[in-house]
Amino acid sequence: MKKSKGKAITSTEKEFVFDFRAGKHNCVLKVPLQFPAQVNVSDLHGRLMLLHKIPCYIENELKASLSNFIERETILDYDREAELALQKLTTGEVDVNHLTSAWSRSYVETTLEHARPEEPSWDEDFADVYHELIHSPASDTLLNLEHNYFVSISELISERDMEIKKLQERQAAEMDKVMHELGSTLSDHDVNAVASQHFDAQQVLENKWSSELQQVTTIQKQEYQEWVIKLHQDLQKSNNSSQINEEIKVQPNQRSEAADSEVRMFEEQPQLEESFTIHLGAQLKTMHNLRLVRAEVLDFCKHRRHGSSGAKLRRLQTALSLYSSSLCGLVLLVDNRVNSYSGIKRDFATVAKECTDFHFLSLEEQLEEVQQVVLYARAQRSSKHKDRPEVQRNGGDEKSKTVERNSSNILPGEFYVTRHSNLSEAHVVFHLCVDDNVRSGNITARDPAIMGLRNILKVCCTHDVTTITVPLLLVHDMSEEMTIPWCLKRAELVFKCVKGFMMEMASWDGGISRTVQFVVPKSISEEMFYQLSNMLPQIFRVSSTLTLTSKH
Repeated sequence: MKKSKGKAITSTEKEFVFDFRAGKHNCVLKVPLQFPAQVNVSDLHGRLMLLHKIPCYIENELKASLSNFIERETILDYDREAELALQKLTTGEVDVNHLTSAWSRSYVETTLEHARPEEPSWDEDFADVYHELIHSPASDTLLNLEHNYFVSISELISERDMEIKKLQERQAAEMDKVMHELGSTLSDHDVNAVASQHFDAQQVLENKWSSELQQVTTIQKQEYQEWVIKLHQDLQKSNNSSQINEEIKVQPNQRSEAADSEVRMFEEQPQLEESFTIHLGAQLKTMHNLRLVRAEVLDFCKHRRHGSSGAKLRRLQTALSLYSSSLCGLVLLVDNRVNSYSGIKRDFATVAKECTDFHFLSLEEQLEEVQQVVLYARAQRSSKHKDRPEVQRNGGDEKSKTVERNSSNILPGEFYVTRHSNLSEAHVVFHLCVDDNVRSGNITARDPAIMGLRNILKVCCTHDVTTITVPLLLVHDMSEEMTIPWCLKRAELVFKCVKGFMMEMASWDGGISRTVQFVVPKSISEEMFYQLSNMLPQIFRVSSTLTLTSKH
């Protein structure tokens, strides 16, 4: 029974008495209990058996007697409270109208049939409208409009990079001149002053361009969403839908001509790729697709500015499955800091800024939310850690000290997720935290990075991610210590672990067909790639193989 808010809970003490016989002795167990009872009967029974050393053959009898006593006394307490409440009602101490209105309000608030219908949010409405339009003849118009926005942002970024480059060149020339005069007419203090001025000038310029880019992306997002809603309304109101469809088809042709006239930014690099089909499962086998690709992991995020047919098809496929049960995921290996300031995190943030995200929050805003969640999770873990006994806490001293040093950092094997609609071939990015241990050759199947992959695959099963791209060697770039034996050993470990995880998928999602892409860095030689492509079918027992292709 729930107590009314503001009403003090009065507790009374009652004595539980239990008579039993132990050998030739008649024993009596007396235990004071507080009512209303807030303790679990099974837990209380176990403590009584342990503390009073009660014989095991009395266990069931004691538990039954204790349960009956607590139930009987609790009902008596409730009856007593009910009689007092009725007495107050008859004497006029309680206002009947106030009581009935309180009961009516409580019933309405807790009963589903009286609940207010949830008001649809703007994001849900826009998602439904976009999903309907992208599966209609208007899809070409949407994609070309998005591409034009992408081109304008790219040109703005090019202008920014050019201006920053000119400033750096000018500052480098000034610093060379200052260094030549050091010791004759200028001192170390003068050099430091010039360096400080250069740094301030760079910061001012970068802040100016950052503000301008943010303003442009905000305007683009607002214009795009309003245009999509208006187009959907026009399609619904129009009686002659075929005429509107014809108008929709004409616009992309005009825009594509403008796009074809642009200078191509770059040519696609040759890409080695091999595809396999496998069947996994003990009794009910499930078909999965495997791909081994030699490419940079960020190539799955970048858009092609020149708008080639292949790039447009990839973008169309990503848009069609944006609000579907066939999402595409990408694993990005990052350090333990939740930001985008260094390494591949900075490169990924640069790619994410090249095109406006019309559906989700920007990467910076999502990372800020992740940081808040990490801080909350660390606080919860710290409170639970303090409640544990000293003997248990000593086992995880090293981990706890690491967390205490910076509670906003994550641990190896942990990951956070960001959502995107502006990447070429990915909707979801799993940022998996790894440490320098992944560069050594002695990691095992219990390594945090491997267990992190398992947890990522589990999230994919529970959240409709049917295509996942995984760095096969658990690194994004190669170094001198990564020899051919090192690569073969690491690839064998990842292949075997992923195979085991995929066999677990049947219990996670009921056996849904998925695609797993294994990516190796471009610096891998063709000979090394051939050895890896020969290893994969041996481990997975491949059913069929597509011939090796070289994409240009």
